[in-house]
Amino acid sequence: MDDFVRNKLTEWGLSELLQIFEDEGIDEESFYCLDDQDIIHLIPKVGPRARFKTRFKLLKEEQKTTNPETVDSSAQICKQEHEEAAESAEVWPSTSDTSKQDHEEAAESAEVQPSTSDTGNKGKRKLDFQGESSEWQSPTRKQRCGSYTEKIIMSDVKNIMRCVHKRLPQQDNKLNKFLKDKISDLETDKREVVGVFGKTGAGKSSLINAVIGQKNLLPSGSISACTTVMIKVEANMQSSWYEADIEFITKEEWKEELWSMFNFLGDDVDQENGNDEDYRDTVDKLSALYGEEWKNPLKSPGTLMDGKYFREIPEFLLSRRKILRGESGKELSAKCLKYTRSDSQDGDNIEVKRWYWPLVKCVTIRVPDNDLLQHVTLVDLPGNGDRNKSRDKMWKEVVGKCSTVWIVTGIGRAAAEKEPWEILQNACSLMGNGGECQHIHFICTKTDCVDSDDHSAADVRDLIFKKNMKAKEIVRKDFSKLNVVKKHFSEDCFKVFTVSSKEFFKKKHLNPDETEIPKLKEFLQNLNDCHSETLNYVSGAHGILSLIQGASSAKVAGQKADVCTDLEENMRHELDKVRKPMEEAYKAFEKCLSEGVEKSKSSCEKILKSILYPPRIKGSAFHKILRCVVANGGIHKTKKGKQTDFNMKLASCLTDSIDEEFKTTFPNERKSGPFKGVINAFSLDTERLTEKYKDVELQLIFLKTEEEKIKTKVNKLIREDKKTMYSSLTTTIEESMQECYDRAKEIKGQDSLKNMRDIVERHVHDSKNIMFEHAKDLMLSQLKCLKEYILKTLEETMQKSIELSLKTDSDSLPDVRVELAEVTKYYDELKSNPDEESVIYTITDSPDPADVLIL
Repeated sequence: MDDFVRNKLTEWGLSELLQIFEDEGIDEESFYCLDDQDIIHLIPKVGPRARFKTRFKLLKEEQKTTNPETVDSSAQICKQEHEEAAESAEVWPSTSDTSKQDHEEAAESAEVQPSTSDTGNKGKRKLDFQGESSEWQSPTRKQRCGSYTEKIIMSDVKNIMRCVHKRLPQQDNKLNKFLKDKISDLETDKREVVGVFGKTGAGKSSLINAVIGQKNLLPSGSISACTTVMIKVEANMQSSWYEADIEFITKEEWKEELWSMFNFLGDDVDQENGNDEDYRDTVDKLSALYGEEWKNPLKSPGTLMDGKYFREIPEFLLSRRKILRGESGKELSAKCLKYTRSDSQDGDNIEVKRWYWPLVKCVTIRVPDNDLLQHVTLVDLPGNGDRNKSRDKMWKEVVGKCSTVWIVTGIGRAAAEKEPWEILQNACSLMGNGGECQHIHFICTKTDCVDSDDHSAADVRDLIFKKNMKAKEIVRKDFSKLNVVKKHFSEDCFKVFTVSSKEFFKKKHLNPDETEIPKLKEFLQNLNDCHSETLNYVSGAHGILSLIQGASSAKVAGQKADVCTDLEENMRHELDKVRKPMEEAYKAFEKCLSEGVEKSKSSCEKILKSILYPPRIKGSAFHKILRCVVANGGIHKTKKGKQTDFNMKLASCLTDSIDEEFKTTFPNERKSGPFKGVINAFSLDTERLTEKYKDVELQLIFLKTEEEKIKTKVNKLIREDKKTMYSSLTTTIEESMQECYDRAKEIKGQDSLKNMRDIVERHVHDSKNIMFEHAKDLMLSQLKCLKEYILKTLEETMQKSIELSLKTDSDSLPDVRVELAEVTKYYDELKSNPDEESVIYTITDSPDPADVLIL
């Protein structure tokens, strides 16, 4: 055994293993070659083995980052041994207790850090794939020198809390159950959603590939092929495989869509008109799945549901998800093509006989060993939703969850391109007042596309920079003119990036930093960091251990009674402070909505005429559009994302009336907080009480932790409920209009366009005095319920915590002073770490990533 191994074991607090490692002749080289079976042999006890494996995994990741040659060379030397070990492992009894315990430990360790090696896994992914990973590291990641330490802390505290959970008494009294639930609640996984919009060919896939450092993960570069389904990209924290989780629409939904498409084609008198977008979209869908068979006159929606068409995807018939795996991003990408892309003329795809994207609701791709995606999901979003109701519903839900939106377009048409701005304008209410978006990034791609034939490298670089500066200036000016968008977002939310995915990988004219890809990577890293998962977990554990130790110590009945009186008085006072701005908000919305109702009544028929008799669209063309609108509940979306939404138009006076007040009451910028910040300000003043009541200091520490947790829970609830409230105005109109849509879609034959228009107009005229008033009442009712729920949740949660921590006998609780001291040390270390100072309040809520830049 050499000094390296001796020092590592000592540093990790595993000095008892020194003699064993020395007896086995483990030096630095063989140390890096250890696989799972070696570790079981060397460390038979579960506890030390779990601690060793966690630290060993993190060491290899750190070594791979700072000195990859060491790990790679060791991996090559030991490759054959590992493969032999993997083969022999296959014949070991899988039911042995030791093996089972080890697998459980491995699963637990995976929660802390994804595997960075494939030792003992024959056929799994190699340590690195040439051309798959970018050599560039995020500046934030480079500077987060405490990252390795955080993972060690997280692992240790999780082990401590597991042990404490086992030591809690088995009797099922209120306090024991409360403590066990609190320990279980520590396991949380928060995610930020970044939505990526852009037309076909804008460079979305290449951008995502470059940002996450996976050159060939999402297919790109084809002109004739395009991504047709929603694709989520996130980290695989459980294994070293690249995985695709494919979710299908239901059989019933596809059968309904088939009938709808056949009816559309049967009604279309201009079927041979190749310029009709809806016709082409319908034909593309049917041809992708059925080839030419659907054109057979004997075929019907019923016969096209025959199982023979779905032999390759039995999961669709069984309403299950399909899982695909690959050793590399490129391999997985090839397997996913038929589920995500429309037909292409590329030679590589000629063998595909049947495309399944029309049946796919969503594909989630999971990338191993990617810290950037640990708490972030990137979503490639097609256009403005989907004509399929199920996919469109999911599209709206995801857009509503986006904390950041990337609008992607090629720099060559950044100024003239209409589609990116249309996407932004159509979706802004879903992202703004109806969502939780805090940042809009307009990303101009393909900045390397300049004429370089007659210029030197320096001149090309200058041309790129000049073009980038001009594009940014034009885009900012265009954004300032979007009044519809600015009702939901300030100009501070808007940023412009000019990027080149190609140059980021090839480095021909620009270095990586100059491509601005690193700026986007850093932004995502800040989104990750602002969750401060380790600090949140350790803070929660610190509070729970404080309660256990405080409750198990000598009784101080007098002080407990006094502090309870003070706490309950403080709570009454704080609840009054929360109640007042909520009541003021209710009155403000009531006034705004009353004005909106009157305006809606007076202008609805004029609004309706503008959408029923659109200028510049001839009758036959609008006939098809209106038929699609009434068949789809008032909404029609083309393949390119252009949408017609009768319900949103009719509700526009109501939503316009509350937009400003809504943005002020429910700001998406989380540092501001809803209802003028009163939830974030809620406090039982436990810090001051700690000075007064030293004997119950530990219980007060727990109550402070509970206070922060319940504020986080309430803020999250408000974010979800405010989306429902805002959308309820349009949803109520949609429900009221559904009756006339159902009648209109049954209209056939001569004068059908006129008859459909008459039905819709008559219904609006007859319903306007009730419809808009009902929408107002429903939203106000939801607001009132939210107010009552917030007050009830704050009061009941904190009252229960006070009761159980200060009014409940607990003689049987274990002594956890050793565990508490250890976790307190970690907690203080995290709070004092300069890398964490700016995210210390993430227990309450996640701040704006711009506030957590580490300089």
